[in-house]
Amino acid sequence: MITLKINGKEASIDTEPNTPLLWVLRDHLQLTGTKYGCGISQCGACTVHLDGRAVRSCVTPVSSAIGKIITTIEGLADIPLGKIVQNSWREVDVPQCGYCQSGQIMAAAALLKEHPYPSETQIAAAMNGVLCRCGTYNRIRLAIHHAAEQHGGIR
Repeated sequence: MITLKINGKEASIDTEPNTPLLWVLRDHLQLTGTKYGCGISQCGACTVHLDGRAVRSCVTPVSSAIGKIITTIEGLADIPLGKIVQNSWREVDVPQCGYCQSGQIMAAAALLKEHPYPSETQIAAAMNGVLCRCGTYNRIRLAIHHAAEQHGGIR
């Protein structure tokens, strides 16, 4: 049994230590907001936070999450900054198909936690590789700037 702390709750899962965190979240815990995109850490749809850092859960063994705080898109609104980022996404009307948006939002929230008022260069670096087939990159950048203006340094 592996015990994890996810979105403020403990969960015990009977799985192999090398099982990707993505499949533990989706298949064992029914936290399906974290999406499967590529399975090789190239698209970012599976992004979650481990101790506040954005990680690709498709290549993160569940054993590396033991003892860390895991936040998924389902738990992000419980964090003030997370709620602001999600609201900014809606206000700027970022999503089209929406498939990549949980990964985009998780990456943006981690960025804003580290850099409350990010530059275009910091945004590009943090969001690099979080792919959007619909091409809403301009609106994503606008939503990140909007969230930065709204949160005023909230951690």
